[in-house]
Amino acid sequence: MKQSIDDIFSISSNDDFLRLALKVYHYQKEHCSIYGDYIRSIGKDEPKTLEEIPFLPISFFKSHVVKDDSKETQLIFRSSGTGGERSQHHIADTKLYERSFNQTYDQLIGNPADQVILALLPNYLEQGESSLIYMVDHLIKRTGNKLSGFFLNNHESLLNAYREAILEGKHVVIFGVSYALLDLTELKPDLSNATIIETGGMKGRRKELTKSELHEALRKGLNCTKIASEYGMTELLSQAYSISNEIFVPAKTMRILIREVNDPFSYVEQGKTGGINVIDLANLHSCSFIETQDLGRENSKGFEVMGRFDQSDIRGCNLMVV
Repeated sequence: MKQSIDDIFSISSNDDFLRLALKVYHYQKEHCSIYGDYIRSIGKDEPKTLEEIPFLPISFFKSHVVKDDSKETQLIFRSSGTGGERSQHHIADTKLYERSFNQTYDQLIGNPADQVILALLPNYLEQGESSLIYMVDHLIKRTGNKLSGFFLNNHESLLNAYREAILEGKHVVIFGVSYALLDLTELKPDLSNATIIETGGMKGRRKELTKSELHEALRKGLNCTKIASEYGMTELLSQAYSISNEIFVPAKTMRILIREVNDPFSYVEQGKTGGINVIDLANLHSCSFIETQDLGRENSKGFEVMGRFDQSDIRGCNLMVV
């Protein structure tokens, strides 16, 4: 198993990814009983391509324990669950999660040792058991800087930390849930030297906006030319980031497939909107093949998130109403 984990984080080609995805599929079919039962119930087996792999509906993380039966749970992450029941993700190996988010963050955002990281994630802190808080807390510790930290609702303290960090010559990264960043714009701060990473979600606090509307409001209100985004969720151990153009670049451990809205076993052409299926090989000890309730489309550089299916739970993670 250790060799498989090393392989997952050393993927260098599409052929590598397909080979490992099929290997993980066969492992999870035997060791994750819920996923194995689902495969048998739909009568689809022995895939040879990524598109032929069965994807587990994400709702199973609410109704069942989706985990490797041979592993003990070390930690449980729960979704924000705004307006409904919280999904839960049983984590058998926290070090695997850390390896996943550290590799992707370093590759796409930068080395935390060169940064000051400020987090404006009040609802996640209040509810607890958040995979996002776990990740950001770990990244904050990697900065080794006393200015880095979480700011519940104290915007002035965050702005003071930002200004001190700039005087120290540090690059500042601000993680923020959408509604809290919009609250921050009311102070009209000058954050032109920061990288703003919005993590989505109005949580019922504000009117839902399209991604473009949100980013335009943040650019104007925070005096930033670029707004980045993080695409992640409780049920995933890998993330994708958009740096400035709303096009998400997935982790090397991830692949995105866009399915037909009315046929979960068929896929659309590139550029067409459909449901997002995620392959997350870092989910080795739960399920790596997840049918989300997000709408999106692929292009040659990555993928866009367009919104959510009707009647889906309102959640965070960059999901705006179109």
